[in-house]
Amino acid sequence: MTAMTSTGTTGRPLLNRRLAEFGTTIFAEMSALAVRTGAINLGQGFPDTDGPEEVREAAVRALRDGRGNQYPPGPGIPELRTAITDHQLTRYDLSYDPDREVLVTAGATEAIAASLLALVEPGDEVIALEPYYDSYAASIALAGGTRVPVTLRPHTDTTTGTHSFRLDLDELRAAVTDRTRLLLLNTPHNPTGTVLTRTELSAIAELAVARDLLVVTDEVYEHLVFDGEHLPLASFPGMRDRTVTISSAGKTFSFTGWKVGWVTASPELVTAVRTAKQYLTYVSAGPFQYAVAEALHLPASYFSHARDDLRTKRDILADGLTQAGFEVFRPQGTYFITTDIAALDLGEKDGLAFCRALPERCGVVAVPNAVFYDDPEAGRTQVRFAFCKRADVLREAASRLQRW
Repeated sequence: MTAMTSTGTTGRPLLNRRLAEFGTTIFAEMSALAVRTGAINLGQGFPDTDGPEEVREAAVRALRDGRGNQYPPGPGIPELRTAITDHQLTRYDLSYDPDREVLVTAGATEAIAASLLALVEPGDEVIALEPYYDSYAASIALAGGTRVPVTLRPHTDTTTGTHSFRLDLDELRAAVTDRTRLLLLNTPHNPTGTVLTRTELSAIAELAVARDLLVVTDEVYEHLVFDGEHLPLASFPGMRDRTVTISSAGKTFSFTGWKVGWVTASPELVTAVRTAKQYLTYVSAGPFQYAVAEALHLPASYFSHARDDLRTKRDILADGLTQAGFEVFRPQGTYFITTDIAALDLGEKDGLAFCRALPERCGVVAVPNAVFYDDPEAGRTQVRFAFCKRADVLREAASRLQRW
């Protein structure tokens, strides 16, 4: 038998050429480094405590009662689809039909992949806000699309002195061509923590309508907004029937391993996305769907407490990083803080090298933002830390960085 290599037996690469630029994700690399060194892992965005006990018990109850242990319905169980529409109506005054305008997915990542596979043809241009979550680039590539980055730029408020990232609307308008099919938005934005404003979203909506564009919005951090407010793009004039809105339970309820996400959109868009999704996982997370249905009906106090708790953790880590000498971009939302290492008195300019050395240096793991850019130079000195950890863990991490 002929031995197989990375180029196969015929010399042709084994990996689909559309994925040739992608390797092991940075999250896998840095998490493995955290395990090997015993460092505090502030790289990958998962909490170190579970979510509400009543939601976990709802999953156990579903398992014991035999609900979801076999294939659930393709679009998702009716209870969850109804809970999703109730949530959209109560929170945002957006009305959706649970039977025709909701699709449950294996997390938001599958929802993004299925949406792009369904809606993008080879050669179509997809505009995404850079830096972007790494699955965006891979999903666009799998669909045969051409990604067009529009970069969120560092900005300093001259009045408050605070650092943030902002969208240049003129740059966004200039990026649209006759080949543009779709805008892929993420607000609250990972990794920068930017929350798009009403003015920015209104301008995006006007652009989408004027140029007849589809929009896919990743809103998984919708309940984790500390400054400003979350406004679904689908709620703006002309956007209800051209927007695929994506969210999930993992970030909101701290059960990231359950992988329960969803799509809300017009019947035509949901049908298109479901056509692609059914050949990915078909269905998943049966018992967890029942639990998430109950979670979405938790009282408003749960959501406000979760937000306030994370705001406190953000401030613990942001203050600690500032004291350690980092330039800190205090996020408006999500659970990530972007920093710039150029301000450190170390001469360090390469975020990837910095992050690979950091666990051995002081026992903390972070992620370099350069991997989220098409042009790595744009984020070469940026490093991202996750603050979805216990307060004592964040204080210890900050202390280690300050001592070092």
